[in-house]
Amino acid sequence: MKNLLPIAILLSVFSCKKTEETNSPKVDSTKIIDSINIARTKINDSILASRAFKDLSGTHSLTHDMISGNGKISFTKIGQDEYKVSGENKAGSNFVKIEGTARMTSPKNLKFDGIITQSISDYDNGKLDVRKGKRNFSTKDNAKTFRLYESVNNAGFADKIIIKM
Repeated sequence: MKNLLPIAILLSVFSCKKTEETNSPKVDSTKIIDSINIARTKINDSILASRAFKDLSGTHSLTHDMISGNGKISFTKIGQDEYKVSGENKAGSNFVKIEGTARMTSPKNLKFDGIITQSISDYDNGKLDVRKGKRNFSTKDNAKTFRLYESVNNAGFADKIIIKM
């Protein structure tokens, strides 16, 4: 009897056969991945669109505290919250020129990357002052005006360069 029990267990294990194999349909994983990517892209685009800042496209006024009158500066949209910037203010021999790109990083900050060139007769006898690289323009009045934050020029004088929207 003791010998029959292990034999019965072995027979029951080997006698059990799968009569049917489960046939699962072949799934194309690339189609699934593509559909997931399309859904994610739509979600990301809607999030980016909702985070966009005020559109600054167009021509605006450019002022300098040592130059009488207003110049013009144009913002051309090249990406979401990113602009190509070009403009100048000139009166007599005094001038300021701005060329580069700008990106809104918050409702109060405009990051500028480019060249600010100026010549003011009262500053270092009108010596040409060139500032290259990244600069910040900030606003305190809900983006009606943006003022150059790093305002000290190479001659050591503080400039008030303002973009009026």
